[in-house]
Amino acid sequence: MNLSDSWTAGQGPILRVSAAEAVFKAIRTAIESGALAIGSKLSSETALATQYGVSRSVIREALRSCTALGLTETLTGKGTFVIASRASSELVLGQYSARSLMESRPHIEVPAAEFAATRRTAEQLEQMRGILALMAEEDDPEIWVSLDASFHAAVAKASGNDVFERVVSDIREAMAKQSETINLITGRARTSDTEHNHILDAIAAGDPAAAGRAMSVHLTAVDAALNIITGAH
Repeated sequence: MNLSDSWTAGQGPILRVSAAEAVFKAIRTAIESGALAIGSKLSSETALATQYGVSRSVIREALRSCTALGLTETLTGKGTFVIASRASSELVLGQYSARSLMESRPHIEVPAAEFAATRRTAEQLEQMRGILALMAEEDDPEIWVSLDASFHAAVAKASGNDVFERVVSDIREAMAKQSETINLITGRARTSDTEHNHILDAIAAGDPAAAGRAMSVHLTAVDAALNIITGAH
């Protein structure tokens, strides 16, 4: 029997809050309270999905965020284990740390938004509008994160600068993982939708200064959310 079985016993199904956010918070609370001690092996994805009455994809999303915070580690063929009782002060998102990502993004995406305001085509503008319209209606966190990455990539492409477009493409996976973790833990998806619309409005208006400011505001808010997650000041 897994060490976590005694903890999961009696835990009722979690209703969708989002479901992934609720499952993540339940697991994180159990780890930080000591109910799931360091070294404990979590139940399988299938068992956890049954326990909480959610899909395995929801469980995977919750566990990815636990791993991103440095609380758990998944070993292929062995399972997921608790490795810390508190979140790491440094998130690692794919091949980049969250801090490295946030230090670099303003130098790439702010000027990209400024250039996009004067260089975007009508087709690119419609593409960005379409992405944001889908994001506003999307409740599935995984799909929303993919659309989020698509919007930022579309802004970079609309800048007409091949370097900005290539760099954003290269860091797109890490950006998606960052967005997934932040939105699951802090519930920023709808706030991000509003910030994205401000960026798009400025680009549509052909106002480079406003577009740059709107992108800067968005990235500053993302950075603040990361600080809340990691406890940084």
